[in-house]
Amino acid sequence: MKKQLFILGASVIIGLSGCGNDSSHEKPSADKKESMHDHSEMNHSSSGEVPKGLKKAENPTYKVGDKAVIKADHMKGMNGAEAMIVGAYDTTAYTVSYTPKTGGKKVKNHKWVIQEEIKGAGNEQLKPGSEVTLEADHMKGMKGAKATIDSAEKTTVYMVDYAPTIGGEKVKNHKWVTESELSAK
Repeated sequence: MKKQLFILGASVIIGLSGCGNDSSHEKPSADKKESMHDHSEMNHSSSGEVPKGLKKAENPTYKVGDKAVIKADHMKGMNGAEAMIVGAYDTTAYTVSYTPKTGGKKVKNHKWVIQEEIKGAGNEQLKPGSEVTLEADHMKGMKGAKATIDSAEKTTVYMVDYAPTIGGEKVKNHKWVTESELSAK
């Protein structure tokens, strides 16, 4: 019995240690808890390769090499971390909901997938409710998944390097943080 309780307790702790994708600072309601997703499968670091057609920002607020503070909690240890800007691009950033191709629970309001990571998106901003196919590979089962656009925001997106505030390995070439999710150091 003690062993079963220990295993149950450990499972709960591990399950709760995943990160949510809700960047607000309010406590999750029952509805929001259902929309949160364990980003332990997220590719926190990437090769730095950007999608075809993505244009560098001509006059970004934060330039490559600048430092800024992240004000987003896409992943545990991200909010409040110091970021080094490694890329700045002008595009449309979307929150999307999708069911991973590998199975599992539906991911709701995932931040961020950009215009150039949506199959056949073209140059026109997609409207909320649009059904799309993802080409982004930020998380296991994302690439090729059918998704629904939840919101769209024309903005500058940044690729950043940062050290999580909770310790651990430095994250390199993280995709994506929007301009509104950064503040001057």
